Amino acid sequence: MTRPAPEPIDPGRLPELAQAVMLAAKFPMLATIDGDQPRVRPVSPVRTDGFTVYVANLRGYHKTDEIAANPRVELCYLDPTHDQIRITGLAEVLDDRPMLEQIWAENPLLRNYLGSIDNPNLIIYRIRPDRVRFMREWALDYHEVPLADA
Repeated sequence: MTRPAPEPIDPGRLPELAQAVMLAAKFPMLATIDGDQPRVRPVSPVRTDGFTVYVANLRGYHKTDEIAANPRVELCYLDPTHDQIRITGLAEVLDDRPMLEQIWAENPLLRNYLGSIDNPNLIIYRIRPDRVRFMREWALDYHEVPLADA
């Protein structure tokens, strides 16, 4: 079987292409480290600003301990056409009250399940990217997405 030829990519469009994959995929996989064992699970971002992704979590979830021990994480978005975005960065607990209030106001599911923004079980992680890569299906080659343009 011959290898499919991916359509050429205009490097100037990489941020736009990456954002399109994120919108189409909606639910990325979050990779963390549990000791010496990688762990991957789907997450539902509660906010996205460019390539900075905010993820809600409950304090009792295992990823809380994993991120506390090693905040280096990666998100992988895979859209229906199998294009993908990988966002590598640091997860930090969001303590910016105005931003928390904005996320809370925009997310009825958070309000429904947790009742109060001051629920002690609620953690919002802000994942700040230090690397974003885009790959077309079958290309088998990543393109670095410039963060300054995000």
